[in-house]
Amino acid sequence: MVLSLSSQNVIQYLYQAGLCSSEEGANTDSEFTSNSQKNLNLLVTLAENHKLLVKQERCIENDGYPQDFFNEWLFHQLLQKFPVLGNISAIASLVVHFDEEKSILVRHYLQEYFELGSFYQKSLLFPKAIASAIGTSLGALHRATFNRREYRDFMATAPQGQFCYQFYNPAQGIGTIGPEIFGNVPTDALKFYVLYQNYETIEAAIAELAYEWNPCCLTHNDLRLENILVHSKWKQLDNCLVKLIDWEACAWGDPAFDLGTLVASYLTIWLDSLVVDFTLDLEESLLLAAVPLENLQPSILALLLGYLDTFPIILEYRCEFVQRVLQFAGLVLIHRIQEKINSYKHFDNSGVCMLNFAKSLLTRPQESVLTVFGIAESEILKIFTKFAQLSHPKTENNLLRLYYEKTRLRGF
Repeated sequence: MVLSLSSQNVIQYLYQAGLCSSEEGANTDSEFTSNSQKNLNLLVTLAENHKLLVKQERCIENDGYPQDFFNEWLFHQLLQKFPVLGNISAIASLVVHFDEEKSILVRHYLQEYFELGSFYQKSLLFPKAIASAIGTSLGALHRATFNRREYRDFMATAPQGQFCYQFYNPAQGIGTIGPEIFGNVPTDALKFYVLYQNYETIEAAIAELAYEWNPCCLTHNDLRLENILVHSKWKQLDNCLVKLIDWEACAWGDPAFDLGTLVASYLTIWLDSLVVDFTLDLEESLLLAAVPLENLQPSILALLLGYLDTFPIILEYRCEFVQRVLQFAGLVLIHRIQEKINSYKHFDNSGVCMLNFAKSLLTRPQESVLTVFGIAESEILKIFTKFAQLSHPKTENNLLRLYYEKTRLRGF
């Protein structure tokens, strides 16, 4: 990467790339937006208040993300080649330029939209219409690409001279723990790894989830609330309510993972609002949350029903689909805890509550359906009786228990 973007040279770069005229460049303004460890983000305002978001990947030694922007550009090309996908308004590509050599991606910035996570945080309102639109849009993507080889083969394209891992299995637990953890994680946060390792049922559930993983459609793979935009006039619109953005992690995968990630995002709002005190047990903390789960359940259910109404055949393909969604939600919550520890070096009783709830989702998904959605699984599937068997045979754990040496943290 030769050029490192800044607010001083970004205008010149856009002009040389043919994305703005010399007249626009003379009257252009740029500003830094929220930057992450991965990307540098610059918001550029052109003539007539047209805005572009210019992103550049940072060079991180031994921990880079060389294919992230390429994946989003590949997704953009996929939509161009297959118009049936481009007709799904929520996933319409915003990308206008990709510079692989300089790791720069430019996309339109939608001023009339705002991040869903910020909307929920500020308003504490959770309209069912928004959740249903998200479920419908995601279901449309999964249905359109379901078992379609032409889409799978297209997404297997890799940058020149590189290899594309076409089928990355997201059902992964916490990685191997080495001595370096004692220098990177404070003593209080080590409790998370101790608890995780003591819950052997979690590892067994993740192993079974990984064994049953079956990629069958195009998946986003990072559907956090900040990667969903909502139109400012969503109350007046019948379509284009939402946009799914940041397709850097998209790949051929398991649809339950996308939906599970969304469910986990809603549950995080509840779990992050818990009133935690050493004098309260888990049940009391869950009941005293500032954002009660009952406030979120209608939206979580609307999300699921909107998805299944658009893509009901998934229940014929996988009769335990709803349970797998909750298991992936539990797995995502565990990784969210680890992300917080890595970022904020902190793990308290609220993290313990989240870990215990994630354990319930992973190890007892059928019983968790009523807790998360507010109605029993049989009631959900009754709506789609044509595509699902209401009586699931009791599943047996067919995995052979393997005993192996691994690093464990003792003395906590």
